[in-house]
Amino acid sequence: MNIQVVNPLSDDRWDDLVACHPKASVFHGKGWLQALSQTYGYEPRVLTNSPAGSPLTNGIVMCRVSSWLTGSRFVSLPYSDHCDPLTEAYGDLEGVMSWQAAECNGSKSEYIELRPLHPLQHPLGALQASSSYCFHELDLHPTVEQLFRGLHKDSIQRSIRRAEKEGLSYEIGNSEELVNEFYKLLMITRRRHRLLPQPRAWFRNLVQHLGAAVQIRLARKNTVPIAAILSLRHRTSVVYKYGCSDARFHSLGGMPFLLWRMIEESKAAGADRLDLGRSDIENEGLIRFKDKFGATRSSLTYYRYVNPRYSGKAHKSWDSATLRALLCSLPDAAFSGAGSILYRHMG
Repeated sequence: MNIQVVNPLSDDRWDDLVACHPKASVFHGKGWLQALSQTYGYEPRVLTNSPAGSPLTNGIVMCRVSSWLTGSRFVSLPYSDHCDPLTEAYGDLEGVMSWQAAECNGSKSEYIELRPLHPLQHPLGALQASSSYCFHELDLHPTVEQLFRGLHKDSIQRSIRRAEKEGLSYEIGNSEELVNEFYKLLMITRRRHRLLPQPRAWFRNLVQHLGAAVQIRLARKNTVPIAAILSLRHRTSVVYKYGCSDARFHSLGGMPFLLWRMIEESKAAGADRLDLGRSDIENEGLIRFKDKFGATRSSLTYYRYVNPRYSGKAHKSWDSATLRALLCSLPDAAFSGAGSILYRHMG
């Protein structure tokens, strides 16, 4: 099979395919890929068997993550909860992946990872399930009243009413001021969970390249920011991508309040589904929280092809509980800087 390698940042044919393919998401779009490239230095490429110069009828987008710290691999796509191969025929997927596997074998890359939202109906023999997550999606077709009744009465509905009673103020947009307020809360949240923060530049680049498709919602008590969420939009789908909060104010219901506003506004703007993203299987608290919004829970499975020369070898990781504790004790500037340095190795 003759495989073409296309640059999705410069080839408008990829934009055309993403605009019309039923499995395309915001993670396939040029804006997301530009932000990945500008922030982390990844070079996205699309593999297709469409003839050179003709419209693309299929494509798999991926980035090579080259790291002395965590090894090198091809990922479709880094920092994306899911990214379906935009192929319809099994033969298209088989041909593209066979070509990519041969390239992986001939390089120092350890594996290829696919992150499809929809389970692969006929995964290749060498393409094995590698990890699983919970995925939540909310159908926005019901009326607003029906959606509100679908929220857990004793926790989510009550929290929303508490937030309204407390008079929380609400802002929405993607200004530099909102990005900065969001990032301050993100730093607080990541410390609380002993995780490194994403680089501030990542969020600025998302706004720069996705524009109005990025929205930050912020809740304040008086003048104090207490919770914020960041969402992305592609066609009629809205993705809840990041959320953060100040634990001192959790009793005020800031996060449920913001998520409900996102649901209301997404529906009013014509969206028909809300993607609440993936959750680690062991994160039972987050899974229960998403369940309480009436979202449908399903399984999200990632697949890997492993280069035979690395078969049986443990994947490199910089992570450890001790290192996390050390990094999270750093001052804000150093804590953020550590995230900027290490995130490019973690994709």
